[in-house]
Amino acid sequence: MYDCIMETEEKKQNAVWEFIKFVFISVVIVVLFRTFVAQPFIVNGASMQPTFENGDYLIVDELTYRLREPKKGEVVVFRFPLEPSKFFIKRIIGIPGEKVDINGKEVTLNNDEYFVMGDNRAKSFDSRRWGALKKDLLVGRAFLRLWPFNNIEIMPGMDEEIQ
Repeated sequence: MYDCIMETEEKKQNAVWEFIKFVFISVVIVVLFRTFVAQPFIVNGASMQPTFENGDYLIVDELTYRLREPKKGEVVVFRFPLEPSKFFIKRIIGIPGEKVDINGKEVTLNNDEYFVMGDNRAKSFDSRRWGALKKDLLVGRAFLRLWPFNNIEIMPGMDEEIQ
């Protein structure tokens, strides 16, 4: 009988240890995934209408721009240059080396600069007001819209016409 009690205690300890290992490995995977691959983003405001509405829930791809350069027309999430703790979502209108007209003045973008604008030009606070966006502020591109359910889409906004 004593052997059965010891065996049961040992099984319980093994089960607890296995559970702890499982939780630890899961947390590490989630943290690495959220840090280097993708993260959620909720659209706030009207600057990207009609492409994105206030409250749209997106998954942002953080991996692609580690493998290739951002392209004109892509919808990107980035840290706001004037307050890096805030995140913005806009469309890339100008890429490095291009000339862009900012309020009647032509500006050439440097090797690490992008010109971004909201799709709702009248209600967008964007590169027209605060200048070019440095590449190191880019977080990633809009990869998946998960909410609202009737509007789930992969690469949302990529079929929109660039103006």
